[in-house]
Amino acid sequence: MKEGMNDIAIIILAAGSSSRMGQSKQLLLVDGEPLLLKTVRTALEVKTASVIVVLGAHDQEHATVTQNHAVNLVFNERWQRGMGSSLKVGLQFLEDNTPAAESVIILVCDQPALTTEHLLNLIQTYKKSGKSIIASYYSNAPGVPALFDKTHFNELLHLDDLQGAKKIIQQNMAVTELIHFPEGTIDLDTPGDYQQYINSLKIEKPS
Repeated sequence: MKEGMNDIAIIILAAGSSSRMGQSKQLLLVDGEPLLLKTVRTALEVKTASVIVVLGAHDQEHATVTQNHAVNLVFNERWQRGMGSSLKVGLQFLEDNTPAAESVIILVCDQPALTTEHLLNLIQTYKKSGKSIIASYYSNAPGVPALFDKTHFNELLHLDDLQGAKKIIQQNMAVTELIHFPEGTIDLDTPGDYQQYINSLKIEKPS
């Protein structure tokens, strides 16, 4: 297995309409920058072969946020069908444009506590464990961010549009290594979630 990052890619799923939030969660400010930009910068710091951002709803506004960063923007015209449809669009783009990729990290853009260190931990565990899936573990279940070896690409490409990567993890637990990520429980789906998270940051960083 290669020691570098040139055989690894990252796909960021950012196509949803944030219906429960009532506004684009991708544009919510976290630490002074839009959440989507924060996620992109976190991914870019890993220095993998490619970072792919799958857009859908509000695609023009979201593209503007990332325009000065070295990411591949892919539009999923069927984004309303579900997260699985966006994952497949992103993975197909990866296979078409970076065929040398031996693994991919799938992540979403509404986990504000995600760090580059956690993503690097997924990669290092993959290189050492011999397992073909490395998944985050929180809320008593495996989930994303998760790294998938190329041997699982075909399974991912045949996901139902409404299903996410978690389905493939659950079907392959025998070859999955779990990495604790308690901060993964923090996601931003509603205005209340966002306000609670912002309030927690103020507590951690008193003025």
